[in-house]
Amino acid sequence: MPDYILSLDQGTTSSRAIVFDRQGSIIAISQKEFEQIYPKPGWVEHNPIEIWSTQVSVATEAIVKAGLKPNDIHAIGITNQRETTLVWDKETGLPLYHAIVWQDRRTSDYCDSIRKEYGELIQKKTGLIIDSYFSASKVRWILEHVHGARERALRGELLFGTVDSWLIWKLSGGKCHVTDVSNASRTMLFDINTLQWDKELLTLFGIPEAMLPEVRSSSEVYCETAGDFLFSKIPIAGIAGDQQAALFGQMCTKVGMVKNTYGTGCFMLMNIGKSPKISSNNLLTTIAWKINGEVTYALEGGIFIGGAVVQWLRDELGLIKNSAEVEELAAKVANTEGVYMVPAFAGLGAPHWDQHARGTITGITRGTNSGHFARAALESIAFQTMDVLKAMEADAAASISELRVDGGATANNLLMQFQADIMKCRVIRPRVTEVTALGAAYLAGLATGFWASVEEIAKQWQIDHIFEPKDLDDYDSLVDGWCRAVKAAKANVNL
Repeated sequence: MPDYILSLDQGTTSSRAIVFDRQGSIIAISQKEFEQIYPKPGWVEHNPIEIWSTQVSVATEAIVKAGLKPNDIHAIGITNQRETTLVWDKETGLPLYHAIVWQDRRTSDYCDSIRKEYGELIQKKTGLIIDSYFSASKVRWILEHVHGARERALRGELLFGTVDSWLIWKLSGGKCHVTDVSNASRTMLFDINTLQWDKELLTLFGIPEAMLPEVRSSSEVYCETAGDFLFSKIPIAGIAGDQQAALFGQMCTKVGMVKNTYGTGCFMLMNIGKSPKISSNNLLTTIAWKINGEVTYALEGGIFIGGAVVQWLRDELGLIKNSAEVEELAAKVANTEGVYMVPAFAGLGAPHWDQHARGTITGITRGTNSGHFARAALESIAFQTMDVLKAMEADAAASISELRVDGGATANNLLMQFQADIMKCRVIRPRVTEVTALGAAYLAGLATGFWASVEEIAKQWQIDHIFEPKDLDDYDSLVDGWCRAVKAAKANVNL
């Protein structure tokens, strides 16, 4: 039996592939960034062909770097940026339009217009708050704005999918149009109670059901790769949206366990068990995964701009040459001297859900320098995470004492310590921080017998470092200053 799992991790700014062994250790990794397209303010797009080409390229490279052959790969797991929306021609496989990214705000006005009448209905069925973040309004936009698209969709000529569906369709040579329950639950078209595409919502958004992928569990053999991919047929056996995959990779398999992923955005999820619970504090209810016929649900708080604020310091302001330099720059000052940065570049996500908020910096003085900007940027990630954690504690009616963390920014010790301090809870970083890709690998391995059980996998999870919270003398003033900065961002005072 082949001894390795290949995980394809298609993210917002890069495509990655990681080869894991039976111990859940990384054997090889490959990554390529791709172009971010901004046609208008608030619009964010990707080229679907570039998503595909970079993903195939890194998959091949990871296998070569590991010193393996394709037939050494037991199965493939896929995890993906979730709400990003693609529509393509069923026959030619050509995209009808660029992928509209989850960060995109072009449908904000439409979402505002239906919120009062349909907000309660949509939240009850989907667990989501009406927002342009989700896929439904993006599909509607494509069908309305691309010439002939709606007519072609009605004739059954077009397919819709999130990135997982697109990759599997391409990997299978156009034979398999599927998604899993975790990704389906992010479209605002899927009833998380009945586990079915909802006809009422499809009618509301004007989306023909024939476009939609078949919804399957998160861990099963869906199909094999076509022989033209790596010249080998490999089972595709695990799918999960990136945040759900990270929750599983962190082994948050018991009710009440919480993780936060620090990527382009930040996403905190809490396992809430086998029944959906609608949040009273502006969080989302989502499907975490479906394994062996059992569905697990989660509460989620999504932050639109997390690590992307560091990229902004690098690419737009030129304060650093690479993202790793931000910790050193921030450490040059003892604190921000009252500077707060609210990176609401795409509005504010949970728990505020203000799509009209804009990025705001407050407290600048003549003595403010690049170190203060760097530190304020890092602290903004921690403050936003604090806001979500407080909402989650209110929904759970309990204090959260432990947060498992993953993602690129967790390598930043200054950020992780401040995170523990401002939230007053332990922050635990695992030894393997690539838990999004690892979660997808675990799902694929469970489906194919590579690993026998969740219990076997749980024994592999190991701690790298625990950040214990320290008392901050100015805690109340720090939190108050952040709240005032958020209020300013919501007021859009930086006109």
